[in-house]
Amino acid sequence: MKFFNLPDLGEGIPEADIVEWHIQEGEHVKEDQIIVSVETAKAIVEVPSPVTAEVARLCGQPGDTILTGAPLVEFVSEEEDLGTVVGELEVAAANTTEDESFFIGSPPSGATMSQPANGSVHDLASSLGMTQAAPTKQSSQTGYALENPEPLKGVRKHMANTMTQSHAEVVPVTLFDDADIDHWKDGEDITVRLIQAVVKACQSESALNAWFDGSSMSREVFDSVHLGLAVDSDEGLFVPVIRAAETLDGKQLRHQVNTFRTAVKERSLPPSEMAGATITLSNFGVFAGKYATPVVVPPMVCIVGIGKLRAEIVSINGQPASHKVLPVSLTFDHRAATGGEATRFLHTLIAELEK
Repeated sequence: MKFFNLPDLGEGIPEADIVEWHIQEGEHVKEDQIIVSVETAKAIVEVPSPVTAEVARLCGQPGDTILTGAPLVEFVSEEEDLGTVVGELEVAAANTTEDESFFIGSPPSGATMSQPANGSVHDLASSLGMTQAAPTKQSSQTGYALENPEPLKGVRKHMANTMTQSHAEVVPVTLFDDADIDHWKDGEDITVRLIQAVVKACQSESALNAWFDGSSMSREVFDSVHLGLAVDSDEGLFVPVIRAAETLDGKQLRHQVNTFRTAVKERSLPPSEMAGATITLSNFGVFAGKYATPVVVPPMVCIVGIGKLRAEIVSINGQPASHKVLPVSLTFDHRAATGGEATRFLHTLIAELEK
């Protein structure tokens, strides 16, 4: 017997949720045949078989979470490994026993080379000496008594983990202001104008276009603006990255935005397109909301949030007038940037929008 372990699906993704099996136990599959669809924090990935063999056992059911390196499929086969399929897809060596399974590369810290055959998170946790208390109706230090708990999966679970990380690592301060855009022409591309304004602000005050490492108390300030654009979907929030946004004109930016929105809708956005952002833009006002306290995701130090466009009475030369006003919220990590740097960034951003 050989175990095929869940491979690293890109950029060190630690786990994946089984969405659908495309094979059955006892079925004979061919090399490169798609055997399962899994959902990571960033995408749905179809995993091919690394060998031609008979399926002895499926190590999980749809909805189960499988750790990277844990058993996914048990094969009846004596063939040697047939090479890489996705990243490092490997099958355990032919001389393993029926109860053995092997990790790809290095096993998780503290893990042994023998793991439970079903490969689920709970069974793997047990093998590592970790236990989980049975659900009760009384809340504890680690949880609450939910009547009908629904485990978070994929993108939503990744979002929850990211928000927890931000809460633990970032010292946030949020600034609020408004941009008077009454002079904008009808049909103006708001998203493109916003991206261009963020780029100008980054060029004017680069301290906000940066990464910060709290463990070493060091930062890296970037010249190029790799802008993460928050895109909402039914599955959760995706943040694809517009790379070197300062090099793109309006038409190119619009094309990039449209491409990302289509890819998010079709769940075809590769993980590589959602890595490496140096600053984030969230246009939450498309739906509702005037101001917000957007969450900075480490290692970035700044996120710009745009509220709902509204008509507001403003003073023009001492006289009241109704103008179109765009609310702006800016959250920054105060460990990495000063208040002066943040306010200068916001000043440039608003000035660019009000041109």
